[in-house]
Amino acid sequence: MLTKEEMPACSVATTVQLIGSKWKLLILRNLLMRPWRFNELRRDLEGVSQKVLTDSLRAMEGDGIITRTVYPEVPPRVEYALSPLGESMRPILDAMEEWGKEYKRRME
Repeated sequence: MLTKEEMPACSVATTVQLIGSKWKLLILRNLLMRPWRFNELRRDLEGVSQKVLTDSLRAMEGDGIITRTVYPEVPPRVEYALSPLGESMRPILDAMEEWGKEYKRRME
C-alpha cells in the first residue's frame, strides 16, 4: 500500500497509479462479476503472463482493492474477490463501460 507521501498530489493520478494498467482494469472487470481463481483469470485474460497476473494481484491486494482467500483444502484453493474498497470502484468501471459502448455506437 502506498504511503501518503508516495501518492501523487493529483487524485486522478492516484487512481491511475492504483488501477491504470490494462491488466488491473481487466482483473477488476472480472472481479465485479464474482470471485475468481487464479487459473480462471489467467485463461480468461488472453495474453496475460503468469508473472504479470501474479504481480498485479499482489499489488492490488497490497493496496486493499482485492482480497485473497486461501481455503484449507487439498489441493489448496485460492480465490480473489473485490474488497469493499475495490467494490467502491464499480461506478468508475460502469462509467468506462458505458463510455466504451457509446464510442463503439458512434463509430458504426
